[in-house]
Formats: sequence, C-alpha cells, structure tokens
Amino acid sequence: MTTSEQPTIDPRQFRTVLGQFCTGITVITTFGADETPIGFACQSFAALSLDPPLVLFCPTKESRSWAAIRSNGRFCVNILAEEQQPVCARFGSREPDKFAGIDWHTTDLGLPALDGALATIQCTVESVLDGGDHYIVMGRVQALSESTDSGRPLLFYRGQYTAIEPEKTTPAPWRADLEHFLTTTTLDTWL
Repeated sequence: MTTSEQPTIDPRQFRTVLGQFCTGITVITTFGADETPIGFACQSFAALSLDPPLVLFCPTKESRSWAAIRSNGRFCVNILAEEQQPVCARFGSREPDKFAGIDWHTTDLGLPALDGALATIQCTVESVLDGGDHYIVMGRVQALSESTDSGRPLLFYRGQYTAIEPEKTTPAPWRADLEHFLTTTTLDTWL
C-alpha cells in the first residue's frame, strides 16, 4: 500500500479507541545542563528486554524534558502511586519548575527521584528511534529501587485517572505457565 492509499484515521477516534488500554503513569526525570531537575509525566513506558535489561518510553519530539534527557544521556523512571495524582498533574503541565513543591531526592547515581513513587528505575539512553510525532527511547537499566508490596499504582483509563479496586489487590497465584511465558522468547512471542 502506498502512502496515498493509507487509510485516514480520525485522531479523536484513535485516542478514544486507544483509551481502552489501561496504562500506568510514570514521571521521567533527569538533571539539565545547569543541574536543574527536569521531568515529565509519561504513560508510554514499558519493559522491553530482560537480557540485557532494557525499558522504553516515548516522548514527543517537541519535549524540552526529552531534550535534557538526550543531552544528559541518563534518566530515572518514577512509577507513580495512586495518591500521586497531583504529582502527575504537575509534571503533565507546562509549569516551568515542575519540581516546585514536590518532595524528591538525588539518587546514588546522580538522578532526581520522586519521593513516594512505587518504584524507580535508573537508566542510560541506549538508542533512539523515530516514532512519528514521538521518539522511541530505549534505556539500559543501571539500578532499580527495592521492590515493595505496599501501595497501588496510579492508572490512566478512558482519559481519566483510575485505580485498582480494593478487593482486587491480591496478586494472582504464581503459575508455571506464566513463568514460562515471561521467560521464553520464540518467533511468535510478543513479550
């Protein structure tokens, strides 16, 4: 199919249909050239590879935060907790100082990390691909925070914040077929 034969997809319908996919919310952070902490709210984040340990996120091409991350070459993924809606709103805004009034600290690897996040993942930029009006940024994991069973994730679904229902917070029992699925890669495996 040539470019002129490609179907026209209505942007509003595209957003509505993709809004059916529930995502977690992260804040991607780094330090700018002047050592100012910089970050943005990001729901296009995913695990990519176990060996080597890689993650990915997709910033818009116009993102000033992405420009700082690209320049620094390092970033921290902060996985937001359910009660961090105001933090998400702050980092999703056009405020010039998104860290104002936000509790954070500098990690041992020298990256800004948000206090109260469920987890943090510190990375170096491994590669960058073109993704239409976004970039696809692959990061090599350098450090992980300790795993915790407390707290629930901040989720986004159908254009609004949502949460896990209280009675559905018990993890599913671990199954051997799930372990096999998560650790085996074949030509037809998407993970």
